[in-house]
Amino acid sequence: MVKIEKKPTSKAKEAEIRLVSENRKARHRFEILDTLECGIQLMGSEVKSLRDGKLSLDEAYARVKDGEVWLVGADIAEYPQATLWNHPPKRPRKLLMKTVEREKFASQAHDKGLTLVPLKVYFNSRGLAKVLLGLCKGKKLHDKRETLKKADSQREIDRAMRKKM
Repeated sequence: MVKIEKKPTSKAKEAEIRLVSENRKARHRFEILDTLECGIQLMGSEVKSLRDGKLSLDEAYARVKDGEVWLVGADIAEYPQATLWNHPPKRPRKLLMKTVEREKFASQAHDKGLTLVPLKVYFNSRGLAKVLLGLCKGKKLHDKRETLKKADSQREIDRAMRKKM
């Protein structure tokens, strides 16, 4: 009897997302109003370095310039084997998105005084590098304290529920 293997479904392919870096400080510093997935234009040595997980999004943000969106301040470490053909670590990188999305996000950021912040960088199921860009509003100090209080109380509630079970 011959066994026939089924090809993975689209749901199985969605699970193949490989996270490179996440900007955890952004969730603390900003209130995230909307998110958008977009591509990123990279050099070969940058892709190799990303696959090694050598990326820092701590001081990164997105800027609209001449009708295009650029990722500024993201630090992709140099790839040691690239030697002569290496890339500058903090160079601005072009973000790839549809014109409608670009206009919507850029206009909201400009009109309302919001910030475009990269939340995650990952490789999708097809192996393409993607950036999850957030349209964010800066939190005040009292908002940050309130968020921490809510998280602490939720943690205590979860602990109490686990002890009952």
